[in-house]
Amino acid sequence: MSSPSAVSADHNLSRRLRDGMGLLDRIPHDLIAIVARLSIAAVFWKSGQTKLDGWRVSENAVYLFEHEYALPLLSPVIAAHLATLAEHLLPVLLVIGLGSRLAALGLLTMTLVIQIFVYPDAWPTHGTWAACLLLIIARGPGRLSLDQLVAGSADQRA
Repeated sequence: MSSPSAVSADHNLSRRLRDGMGLLDRIPHDLIAIVARLSIAAVFWKSGQTKLDGWRVSENAVYLFEHEYALPLLSPVIAAHLATLAEHLLPVLLVIGLGSRLAALGLLTMTLVIQIFVYPDAWPTHGTWAACLLLIIARGPGRLSLDQLVAGSADQRA
């Protein structure tokens, strides 16, 4: 049988844990979403930058798509150009929060292609990327986004 002081200590610990969890529950989605948007956008933007030589897709990028990335059904030249475009356009859309869920879906698709066809052993990294992207897809970009501004304007017109 437990002593009254042990029961009281258990109750105090339980209350403190509940209070701590309550504080964590108050972290706003807007903060989580902006961190997810900016961090994952930076990953893809930096990758896109490595594929450029000035304003053109570099020969090195095409070479990588011919030999290391070798995707099925796509020519290396087309794949290099599409990846470079996506890695620049979609991160910008995420940063400004415009078409955020679709941009995140596009980057998640790229992540899955990379995971399946290019670097299958890199699942811990790709899982981290997917977590950020799934958060944006499922919960939206938060109030600090052009999507929210557009939605607010549409609501006012209706």
